[in-house]
Amino acid sequence: MPATARPDCAIVIPARFASSRFPGKPLADILGKPMIRHVWERCVQALGPEHVYVATDDARIRAACEGFGAHVLMTSSACLTGTDRVAEAARALDYEFLINVQGDEPMLDPADILAVAQAWRCHGGAVINAMTAIAEEREYWSRNVPKVVATQDGRLMYMSRAAIPANKGGSFEKAWKQVCIYCFSPAQLAAFASVSAKGPIEQIEDIEILRFLDLGVEVRMVELASTSIAVDTPEDLERVVDALRGG
Repeated sequence: MPATARPDCAIVIPARFASSRFPGKPLADILGKPMIRHVWERCVQALGPEHVYVATDDARIRAACEGFGAHVLMTSSACLTGTDRVAEAARALDYEFLINVQGDEPMLDPADILAVAQAWRCHGGAVINAMTAIAEEREYWSRNVPKVVATQDGRLMYMSRAAIPANKGGSFEKAWKQVCIYCFSPAQLAAFASVSAKGPIEQIEDIEILRFLDLGVEVRMVELASTSIAVDTPEDLERVVDALRGG
């Protein structure tokens, strides 16, 4: 039987314990499993366990992940963002490009991960990120939800925690939110991590993808039909549990 072809990409899940809004978030329990395991299992459905890695600086996260069979890459505690952590982990890997799946997206559809990867193959010179239409107005107003403004052909113009795009009447009309799946080449990651401090706008918004715009790197957005619930707060965790229970 011929050997299975090695994929051109791997998934790296950055995970840190010291979240300011939700300390210990990757290990938060969701129906008997830590959240990071839910994310890992969905990534495994996309690429298989041999090509999915957790990147962390925390021994507790490492122990939990190794306990359910995940590959773990230890990184520095000085990483500015999750993408910086992926960039550090990428030095130990040999793939054409890396997929960053944030460790707080436990409801991601594995098919969406593959769709974002395919977009990178079609636009290999650009960083790829994902977005989906906002269905609940409260997400439009939430400062925890990065909103996306892109050109009609999918090039990122700006991303903000503010309620954008906005109309003159100050009401919710139509908007898109970021889904935290990214694709980048090792060279793009190295350029990102070569910056010693966050840029002024990245610092204000606390949205790491804006650093690529500062560096002059094109970012293309892939619109996904399915929706996901990113866990930024304990309240988000409750929404995920309800959704997984079918509530």
